[in-house]
Amino acid sequence: MTTPMATADIGVIGLAVMGENLVLNMASKGFTVAAFNRTVEKVTAFKAARGSSEKIVGALSLSEFVQSLKRPRRAMLMVKAGDAVDATIAQLLPLLEPGDIIIDGGNSHFEDTNRRVKELEVHGILFVGSGVSGGEEGALLGPSIMPGGAKAAWQDIKPIFQGIAAKAADGAPCCDWMGENGAGHFVKMVHNGIEYGDMQMITEAYSLLRFAGLSNQETAAVFTDWNKGELESYLVEITAEILEKKDEATGQDLVDVILDTAGQKGTGKWTSTVALDVGSPASTIAEAVFARCLSALKEERVRASSLISAPPTVPIVDRAALIEDVRQALFASKICSYAQGFQLMRLVAAEQKWTLEYGSIAAVWRGGCIIRAGFLENIRQAYAADANLANLLLDPYFTKIVASHQAAWRRVICTATMNGIWIPAFSSALAYFDGYRTARLSTNILQAQRDYFGAHTYERTDQPRGQFFHTNWTGRGGSTSASTYSI
Repeated sequence: MTTPMATADIGVIGLAVMGENLVLNMASKGFTVAAFNRTVEKVTAFKAARGSSEKIVGALSLSEFVQSLKRPRRAMLMVKAGDAVDATIAQLLPLLEPGDIIIDGGNSHFEDTNRRVKELEVHGILFVGSGVSGGEEGALLGPSIMPGGAKAAWQDIKPIFQGIAAKAADGAPCCDWMGENGAGHFVKMVHNGIEYGDMQMITEAYSLLRFAGLSNQETAAVFTDWNKGELESYLVEITAEILEKKDEATGQDLVDVILDTAGQKGTGKWTSTVALDVGSPASTIAEAVFARCLSALKEERVRASSLISAPPTVPIVDRAALIEDVRQALFASKICSYAQGFQLMRLVAAEQKWTLEYGSIAAVWRGGCIIRAGFLENIRQAYAADANLANLLLDPYFTKIVASHQAAWRRVICTATMNGIWIPAFSSALAYFDGYRTARLSTNILQAQRDYFGAHTYERTDQPRGQFFHTNWTGRGGSTSASTYSI
């Protein structure tokens, strides 16, 4: 076999849904792309069908794949996160040379990316961990891309990544450098956590509208109307389309024949775990994860529904008023969920010693990705006005919105609670809001309890922060106290 010419600007390993569509996207933008898959029959089939463009070079071995790449070689992995990434890197490494670039475009955990950047640096290989959001259509037509890792690689991948990325309304590419080491994969993880919250809140709005007596078609019309205002977003848009879809087999509304159990791939769980690790109150995101866990208990829920009665229904007096209240509650809850996500990024960035540009992150999310929404421009503007903004709820625009929406938000939660309607994300978002805006919480009692039974000490309101005290509550204890530390 003749040695292939080095003609490809970039190569993609892994021809599943995302990988295949990224190859097509790159080729459509004028880049020559090498394509390889562990099961080489897939390469042949791809070249014979969707990948027939002369801009796509099918490689039947890793060696052939690497030989087809221009220097510095840019190899993008679109394989399953975890061991598969490490195994592919191990196979690639002997074929590469210093200055070449490996890009992991899957949903890897950012700590794995931190490790891989350091391991490959020893060999002179530049490693990039890049979040790619937008699903199948985004990968084909323009995703949101969040690269991070070895900064020296950015100049060589920037033209390709920004060339294939979605474009925001102002024409800016939805791709920018996120930061060092695992910053790109971390930002994508938080994106997915926020996505969990968005999706759960929309399902809660749907359940409230259905409780109010709206048909699926009427509910679709409401979501379509909401998508013209402050709630404009991809997820609201597709929810309207989902509600209008008919099942070809039965003729019923398709949404009504879909089982009410939700799957998950782990990024929402990772976001919640990291939030717990750094002490960031991402409660709405965590509730959205737990909501999917609860949905999986289908058989138990069915049994419980026959044994535990629901409260008596409180009639809806003004349906139009409830619809508007739900709209406002959805937006206020959404703001709190995003506030939690950006607060988490700020705390982890400090711990990891990353320099994250939060306005740039919001800008990158304005197009291509699953959580793309009009109000991300307001988030970008908030951080443009104050790069050190501690929380979105402190920005004047968001302060005003939540203040004006909170009465409706509270009415919706009262209505849902009185009627036994499950709204964990709405409720937890309001609890976060009420906790964040409260100068003095009741946790002084909690800390007193900790000191009472475990001598864990407490700080005092009449003494400087950082000084700790212990009380011999029972008269039977001594003066010895436990050391102060936080987990």
